[in-house]
Amino acid sequence: MLETTVAGSLPKPSWLAEPEKLWAPWRLEGKELEQAKRDATLIWLKEQEDAGIDIVSGGEQFRVHFVHGFLEHVSGIDWEKKTKMGIRDDRYVVDVPTVTGPVARKYSIHSDEVRFVRPHAKNKMKFTMPGPMTICDTIANEHYASRPDMAMAFAELLNAEARELEALGVDTIQFDEPAFNAFMRDTVEWGVDALNAARKGLKCTTAVHICYGYGIQENIDWKETLGEEWRQYEEIFPALNGSDIDQVSLECANSKVPLELIALLKDKDVLVGAIDVASLEVETPERVAATLEAALEFVDPERTYPCTNCGLAPLPRDVSVAKLRALGAGAALLRDRLKNEKKTKKAEAKKAKKKRKGKKK
Repeated sequence: MLETTVAGSLPKPSWLAEPEKLWAPWRLEGKELEQAKRDATLIWLKEQEDAGIDIVSGGEQFRVHFVHGFLEHVSGIDWEKKTKMGIRDDRYVVDVPTVTGPVARKYSIHSDEVRFVRPHAKNKMKFTMPGPMTICDTIANEHYASRPDMAMAFAELLNAEARELEALGVDTIQFDEPAFNAFMRDTVEWGVDALNAARKGLKCTTAVHICYGYGIQENIDWKETLGEEWRQYEEIFPALNGSDIDQVSLECANSKVPLELIALLKDKDVLVGAIDVASLEVETPERVAATLEAALEFVDPERTYPCTNCGLAPLPRDVSVAKLRALGAGAALLRDRLKNEKKTKKAEAKKAKKKRKGKKK
């Protein structure tokens, strides 16, 4: 009950890449770089376990970018042909590589990473990959007839990769789909179908992470335009509730998401984002517990997984560690409280039953 986990990336050490900067280039090369990635991963596995995180990840220490870390190993993409494109519904404009032919994996992309992490992870292990819609919103298309067609092509690649990772012992595979919150109609019309294709046939736990983005200025500015209530989830949760995915990860802490929207996920486990990644302020365990307790009005504790709102990568390392500890401590606090309440109710019921028996005599 209330097993804790993380949503995605964790900060890279200063000796691996420039700290507090998203998608910073590597500072090392060759064998030194590969060893440094492993060292960074070991640090974060230990930090998560010390913080009381039940379902750990490698923190994406092997990747510069959560999407391009997959795409750079895929053929059919011209990395020299840059296309200026507005992503996340024109939230920001960047130069992206271009799909110029049929896409295919050149080889197994993340297997070596999982082979390294799995023996070192004492707890359950999660692995994150970009979802097909978010990939399509991060790359230009000059080959497929439509964006849905390209999404299905990438879904096949993701599914093949996910099956290999499952066979290596991954407990949870999570597909990151921040684009779902930007293209709600497309999500319902074809995004969920592509997501189902990506998880087809998997026996491990599968999750989809849908947030309002990293705590970077572009996302903060966008959130300011969303009004007093952020109701994007209301449009997509019914479709996700009917999907093949087991868990849905959403943003709660310090957001304007009406928590009653969680009730739309009546058939899914819910990863409740209880750590704000857009603030340097470290939550207290009591505040984390309060966020989780508010969510429990709409989802059973057995289906609730305390989580971060999004990846912590842009934050200082010490702040990220402190936030993970707050998450673990807050979940433990609420877990103990629920157990005590259950014990009290059981004792009161037993006492009432004994009293009724006495009256009958």
